Amino acid sequence: MQRAPNLRAARAQTDKRLHSVTLIWQFSIMRLPHLLIAAASAALPIPALAAAPPEQAVQSARSEEQRAPITILVSIDGFRPDYLDRGITPVLSQMAAEGVRASMIPSFPTKTFPNHNAVATGLRPDHNGIVGNNMVDPEDPKHSFWMGSQEPEWWDGADQIWITAEKAGIRTATQFWPGTTVKANGLYPTDWHQFSVDIGTRQRVDAIIDWARRPTENRPQFMILYIESVDSAGHDFGPFAPETDEEVAVVDSQIGRLRDALAEMGQPANIVIVSDHGMGPTSADRVIPLYRQLDGIGVPIEEGAYSSINPVPGKDAELSALLLEPHEHMECWPKAEIPARFEYGTHPRVPDYVCLAESGWIIRAKPPRPDAKQMKDGGTHGWDNLDPDMRATFIANGPAFRSGVTLPDFDNVDVNPLLREVLGLPQDRSLDGDLEPLGGALRQD
Repeated sequence: MQRAPNLRAARAQTDKRLHSVTLIWQFSIMRLPHLLIAAASAALPIPALAAAPPEQAVQSARSEEQRAPITILVSIDGFRPDYLDRGITPVLSQMAAEGVRASMIPSFPTKTFPNHNAVATGLRPDHNGIVGNNMVDPEDPKHSFWMGSQEPEWWDGADQIWITAEKAGIRTATQFWPGTTVKANGLYPTDWHQFSVDIGTRQRVDAIIDWARRPTENRPQFMILYIESVDSAGHDFGPFAPETDEEVAVVDSQIGRLRDALAEMGQPANIVIVSDHGMGPTSADRVIPLYRQLDGIGVPIEEGAYSSINPVPGKDAELSALLLEPHEHMECWPKAEIPARFEYGTHPRVPDYVCLAESGWIIRAKPPRPDAKQMKDGGTHGWDNLDPDMRATFIANGPAFRSGVTLPDFDNVDVNPLLREVLGLPQDRSLDGDLEPLGGALRQD
């Protein structure tokens, strides 16, 4: 009985000690993050004593090297010059204002492949061999060319600018420009990607940026970029539709992203932006149904704003009688009598007859497919190359070019001599193009 009070006292003393230990443990747990941070900080250099690089070293690290200028040729398919005046192209309009701007006269026919090759070679379609988006080998009518053809023989009529550069030891890289995925004249660009409509404008611009980021030893000195989305919108909706304006604005923003990325990496660039042709409005009410009369006597090769046609064997006289009679909204010629100002009709690949629609009208030379969608208002190209709606865009901006210059209209074959000058390549007097109309674009210092 004597032990109970002592037991209670012992238990009270033990509880007191446990309480004290618990308080110390809780305090330690609360302080643990601070203690860990303090311990970690003690293991690190004191910021004031750390070897932080001075501002000059930071700038040196950013630039890494004194980069030589590169040249970038950009095609925005179907880009009318007046797209720059709609208030939707802050980047391109600024580049034009701070560089060189002009309207270009495309070559005839005002189609995509003929004009891209005219820009690339400095020769008109009649002289470089790409005379249409669709062609037939005159020696083998079953052998035809379309925009997905990869046979190099179609392109061997002249050296494109990337081939001229490669032969001179200039490394080139191309992103989808027509003809760059073909081993034309025995050469590919050093770097190139196979065309796919599923690769969007942003990804294409990323490829150019990635190439520009390469070290000096394998960085391309000449890069080429092709964008067709503005042309597609123009065909689908017409050149004055809000949907087309939206696509123009998207492309403008991506060119801005390219410009900013080059500036951030300290890479000077001479950027030449062109289009192959313009875009004019079409209407379902302005169609010439030529196919109704061609059946059995003519084989259409192309149709649209212009049409090229060969006779069915033995039907030449009948086809000639049909096409050469007067037509509303359309004029036709045998290839030997195409007006000289078109500079078109001597190459063997030009079909026997060419018909040109009045601006705004479309020639339907092929019967519509049963599953074809009903024609709606939209846009196209292919008309007379002097038609204002067919005018193409030209912008040049960079250290090689003057600032605030607007040039008179010039022929698109003159771009090749300009690029030769910027790249340090010799001029070729046998070309259709001439540097003289673009001489005012270049700095003289």
